[in-house]
Formats: sequence, C-alpha cells, structure tokens
Amino acid sequence: METLIVKPKNQKQLETVEAILKALDVAFKKGESTEYDPAFVNKIEKSKAEVKVGKTTKIKPADIWNLG
Repeated sequence: METLIVKPKNQKQLETVEAILKALDVAFKKGESTEYDPAFVNKIEKSKAEVKVGKTTKIKPADIWNLG
C-alpha cells in the first residue's frame, strides 16, 4: 500500500487528522518531520563523523578529472 505524508499547519489540524484516521481504523505512526530519506540522512551523519576523526581524502582541483 502507499504511504501518505500529511503536514498539518497546527495542533488542531493534527488532532483532527488523527481522529479521522482512528475513526476509519487506518494505521498511522507519528514521527519527526523530515524531507529526506532516513537512509540518506544516516549516510550524511556517518560522513560527518568520519570527517571529525580525519577520515578524508584531499584532491587537488587540477586532478579532479583524473579520478578514474
């Protein structure tokens, strides 16, 4: 089945949407709003952690096209 992303503008709208879903016996879960795929976010966080511990590779701008 499909997933719907609902973005209520305020607490009243959120409560109304939840009440409707419950009345229709539609399963739903609440979570933090994010515009990015969680797998993508995890990759970015991993990369940030690697940079903090010095796991980086430096490339001269002139060599960027010779990475093959």
